[in-house]
Amino acid sequence: MIHYRILSTLLLYPEGDLVAALPELEAGLIPQMRVRVAPLLIHLAENDLITLQQEYVQTFDRTPSHSLHLFEHIHGESRGRGQAMVDLMEEYKKHGLQMQGDELPDFVPLFLEFLSQLDDEVEAGRLLGDAVHVLAHIGRKLAANGSPYACVFTVLEALSPVAAEELSEPPIKDMDEALETFGPGADGVEPLLKAQAPGLQPINFYPRGTRPATVATH
Repeated sequence: MIHYRILSTLLLYPEGDLVAALPELEAGLIPQMRVRVAPLLIHLAENDLITLQQEYVQTFDRTPSHSLHLFEHIHGESRGRGQAMVDLMEEYKKHGLQMQGDELPDFVPLFLEFLSQLDDEVEAGRLLGDAVHVLAHIGRKLAANGSPYACVFTVLEALSPVAAEELSEPPIKDMDEALETFGPGADGVEPLLKAQAPGLQPINFYPRGTRPATVATH
């Protein structure tokens, strides 16, 4: 499933090696995908590296609605984001992927690299289907701002076995706000630190208010 690896690479911070590898990346895609990502391939090929790097930082690092961190769009800064990170790391380990470096596990290029390493195409599709609601959300935000990166998310949405659903806004309450609003529980425990139930822990890759396709760890 090399297409996931190619899409992952196209979403990385542009360096000279990436630009030099564009012909190889383009050749590795099936014709239909190649046509869909053509706007980004052309953009990367026709602009100088400094411009590409500045645009990348402005697009993904300085615009929260375009963030390449999946859980930021679901959990915001709520306590649930940390647990979702842990669950996703366990999912990676279960499939034999060992993370290196300091990137967070919900970084979209890392997630796509993970999918590319799976031997089971059905399993990869299932996991993509769990995340597609967020991916499509990012893609719509990018498209609304005229970003050439939007086409990568269009491809991912087309690859998904399930249709993307609209996301609601992520929660904004942090620990201090929750305490101010709700106060500690009767047991004195802070409200966002309640112990989680044992057993399966779902990775929340889905819009709140809908029934998720559960990705669980044991």
